[in-house]
Amino acid sequence: MLELRHLWTLIALAETGSMANAATRLHLTQSALSHQIKALEGHYVCALFERKTSPLRWSPAGEKLVALAYDVQRRISDANREVAQLLNGQTGELRIAVECHSCFDWLMPSMDQFRRNWEQIEMDLVSGFHPSPVNLLDEDRADVVIVSRKTKRRGVEFHPLFRYRMPTILAQKHRLAKKKYLTASDFANETLITYPIPDERLDLVRQVLKPARVNPSRRTAILTEAILQLVASGRGVAALPNWAIQSYLDRQYVVERPIGPRGLSCELFAATTRAGSQKAYVEDFVKTMREVCFTQLTGIEPPE
Repeated sequence: MLELRHLWTLIALAETGSMANAATRLHLTQSALSHQIKALEGHYVCALFERKTSPLRWSPAGEKLVALAYDVQRRISDANREVAQLLNGQTGELRIAVECHSCFDWLMPSMDQFRRNWEQIEMDLVSGFHPSPVNLLDEDRADVVIVSRKTKRRGVEFHPLFRYRMPTILAQKHRLAKKKYLTASDFANETLITYPIPDERLDLVRQVLKPARVNPSRRTAILTEAILQLVASGRGVAALPNWAIQSYLDRQYVVERPIGPRGLSCELFAATTRAGSQKAYVEDFVKTMREVCFTQLTGIEPPE
């Protein structure tokens, strides 16, 4: 029998591309996930996808079921949203602040999708530089803040969006481009180009350089494109999210190298007040961001 949990499993497999990643997203063991797939294949008496392919290569039957899963997911989301609108009203305000300077490529499509579902909600981006964006929630100046780390704050909830890798960005002929991966000491004699934000909000500095007591010279730029131009012209090195630089890597404008043998792993969160997260449209906006990210960005993984 086909159940909702089977449909969510198929969506997770389609979006993560592997049994291991799908199991992580669904908070299941790989054995439990494999059991679900075998039960489905036994029910339909056919294989749903080819084993040992990356990404998964679906069979015709598998493609039909994945399409069904997305259709059911969409219908359930629409029904939940419509019920919430009936119960909670359709008017309100949603003020969004962004700590991550490179987030706008996926945030804008998320906002567009949200507007189509909640036409009466007034949306606004909180502009300007904020040393501590989460404080905007306490001051009632924002309803949702996109941040790169979770901290203990009374009355604030952190909703995981996705995980990603933060590689080093180098000029094509940079001497460090010969290395398989970089360590903290490799940055000691380099100029590190970053956004103009405090060190505690820079994953490379907080997780790698500061523990190793490495403090390279600095240069800042507001725009991602400006950072990449400076790197490409040999003015320094940078560390940027893998999903934000893929088009530049494809054009061979710059090159990337992992930070550490396993790469530097980072995560993004949507922070809200506890009261704010109970509003139906705020909850739906967080859900919309997750959905849009996994349809638009490459190289991201489900939150743990």
